[in-house]
Amino acid sequence: MSIFDSWNQPSYEVRVRGTLPPIYLWGSAGITPKNITFDKPLLLHIRNDVFGEAITFGTQVASGAQTTLGTLQPGECVSIPLQELSGVFATCELESNVACMIKGLS
Repeated sequence: MSIFDSWNQPSYEVRVRGTLPPIYLWGSAGITPKNITFDKPLLLHIRNDVFGEAITFGTQVASGAQTTLGTLQPGECVSIPLQELSGVFATCELESNVACMIKGLS
């Protein structure tokens, strides 16, 4: 059961395994040569599984440059604005399920 089952926004889960290559929570390494922009900003809400491992996450732009934003411990969550990016990635030492939800800003 997804933690976002009662929400009416696009939501999904991603299994993050290992450190290479990074797993994309949103977007892809194959999006080039332009970063994605939206007329109305979108937020990607990320929640690491309570029973999972710590994940390291960050953003990527179309040039391939990655910026690590930090680490989420099991049960922690964060929101990332999806603007001028080509992807949001995550890695972990073993395995963790990460719940994601995309929500527009009013």
